[in-house]
Amino acid sequence: MTAWQVIGLMIGAVVVLYLVTQFVREPGTALMNLVRGLIVGVVALVLVNLAGGYFGFHIGLNPATALTAGLLGLPGVAALVIIHLWLI
Repeated sequence: MTAWQVIGLMIGAVVVLYLVTQFVREPGTALMNLVRGLIVGVVALVLVNLAGGYFGFHIGLNPATALTAGLLGLPGVAALVIIHLWLI
């Protein structure tokens, strides 16, 4: 396993731990924040794909990108854009 994979797993574990603690602390508020993040993330992903279509930029819609955009919201979409520009 490379160092980047370990770093990615650590970041993923921190995000999951944060989401679980928020849900345990206040389930109603955490659920509403999750739904809000899901809506904002999906809308932002669609807008990035619509605007990027004019420049030849496209983020594929698959379970991994949908989960990232849905759980992390706008920061998740920003991370997907940065990953796409940096790695691909």
